[in-house]
Amino acid sequence: MLLTATGLSKSHGLRELFRGVSVSIAEGERIGMIGPNGAGKSTLLRMLASGCTGGLAGSELPDDGAIRTPRGTAAVYVSQRDDFPEGATALSAATDAALACADCHGDRHEAEVLATVILGKIGFDDARMDALVSTLSGGWKKRLSVACALASAGGTPDLLFLDEPTNHLDVEGLRWMEDFLVRGSHDLRARAVIFVTHDRVFLENCATRIIELSRAYPEGTLSVDGNYSEFRRRRDEFLEMQEKAQQSLANTVREDDRWLGRRAKARRTKSEARIADSAERRAELAELSERNAAANAANAGIDFTASGRRTRKLIAAHGISKSLGGKLLFRNLDLEAVPGECIGLMGPNGAGKTTLLRVLTGELAPDTGTVAIADPAPRIVAMSQTRAEFPKGALLQDAISPLGEKVRFRDTEMHVKSWSRRFLFRDEQLLQSVSMLSGGELARAHVARMMLETADVLVLDEPTNDLDIPTLEVLEDAIESFPGATLLVTHDRAMLDTLASRIVVLGAPDGIPRVVASLDQALRALEKFEQEFELAATRDEARARAASDAAKKASAPASAPAVAAPARKKLSYNEQREFDGMESAIAAAEKKAAELEAKLNDPKLIADHAAYAKACDLSAAAQTEVSRLYARWEELEAKRG
Repeated sequence: MLLTATGLSKSHGLRELFRGVSVSIAEGERIGMIGPNGAGKSTLLRMLASGCTGGLAGSELPDDGAIRTPRGTAAVYVSQRDDFPEGATALSAATDAALACADCHGDRHEAEVLATVILGKIGFDDARMDALVSTLSGGWKKRLSVACALASAGGTPDLLFLDEPTNHLDVEGLRWMEDFLVRGSHDLRARAVIFVTHDRVFLENCATRIIELSRAYPEGTLSVDGNYSEFRRRRDEFLEMQEKAQQSLANTVREDDRWLGRRAKARRTKSEARIADSAERRAELAELSERNAAANAANAGIDFTASGRRTRKLIAAHGISKSLGGKLLFRNLDLEAVPGECIGLMGPNGAGKTTLLRVLTGELAPDTGTVAIADPAPRIVAMSQTRAEFPKGALLQDAISPLGEKVRFRDTEMHVKSWSRRFLFRDEQLLQSVSMLSGGELARAHVARMMLETADVLVLDEPTNDLDIPTLEVLEDAIESFPGATLLVTHDRAMLDTLASRIVVLGAPDGIPRVVASLDQALRALEKFEQEFELAATRDEARARAASDAAKKASAPASAPAVAAPARKKLSYNEQREFDGMESAIAAAEKKAAELEAKLNDPKLIADHAAYAKACDLSAAAQTEVSRLYARWEELEAKRG
């Protein structure tokens, strides 16, 4: 066992986060930790990490309980925030981290060698190693944070602690993180991993065990071996049994009440043992009631208000294009938003998802094309990923109830306290500044404010950031039942799979978005984009090398003495024939790949899921063949000398 923690308790001020929590971590485990916002997941993670090293991750010490690890256990912790010194490069940041490794003996040269090896093994090339951290995308910053943690332990820690590793990652970053946790990268991998996340697909793909931290369970946790699907099944069974146990015990306590309520003479003859048993049953019933109340109160009450208008087309975009800073984000996009439909937007970070939202809602003008808004203009209610709309220093009660202490929701008036409780806020929080809220609480505050507005179109830009899983599922139900149109940008694959009837995939090399009908098709399109970018990079490299060689030959001095050319290696007869026909073979393969790609934009094909999936596979195979031919060409060129 790599770690054993027993009886952990923690309070912040008068608020108890958790009590009596026990956790164990064995070699080979990948443990996903989940739980409601405010349950103390990040605190518990830091506490476990600190217990391994005696000072890691801010030295989060328990109020009570003990954490034990074998002597010499190496543990590393990666926080939610990717913080690096201003002006740092990827290599300098990893080198600074590597200085903490005992194998480097405090020698910066040895630390830099170790940092270079680790960065290379997780995908950093020379250019990215030397790049300023501030210029890296969110996915590469998170990868660098992991590299720095690994460097501090020499590359192979016993325990790796990750706090919200999927936050703000695009699909490429999520895929890398999943692959790293499951398979490692070269010889880099921890003996065991424990991570906090609300990403259900990430849990499904990575976790070998899931622990939920919640007051709904005895000793504050429920641990289930398996992935998220297995956890949900076992959790639902447990909570159902706990509800039945409460009902059965409540019946027994009612019998006790009738028995104890008989006349005084009968009470004097009653068994003292039975009276004591009755008191124990009452205490057990109170504890069961408290746990079941916690389980039922874990969900925020989210429900959006629609205007009820019957307009068929709320927003219609035709041939729109947009560039920012000289970079083409998208072009030639046709898209209509109609009531009852959820349109998802996917793509790498920086592909233009938020910009497209702003163009569709009229906040930005397209460079080309038109955006037609229904008349009268639809009421648009938006939630941005920055969560920055509340005035600085605003109190929570003013943020969620801007017109006073009374809130009107669907013709029903209620006090702001009742309204805030619907979103799981405590009464004392109403007089706190919104700046003191956690990420999940701030997201719930924005949803509370949005629900007071009547909407025809919901615009949700990364609404899932920082929300716990129960709130995510309630949010999904609210969006699904919303009768208006929804424009949804999210990296939450489970939410897209559940809600989106169409997905606009941005980030294509040609700038033309692909509109597909399912999450699987969207993921295939993103993979195809990556293959095309890699192929283009290979072509550019080959052309640059050829141009460089030609320039060197042209600049050679005419009077230079003749030097015997190195003997050319002779190709075999079959290889020579293959080489002679390589250019035409590549041209034919590229033509076929282009034809198959063009077919993917056929609306009739997109509507047929099975046919579209087959077409995507054929297109991917054609691109792979082009890449293979280029690689073979270079191989034959090298053999010829």
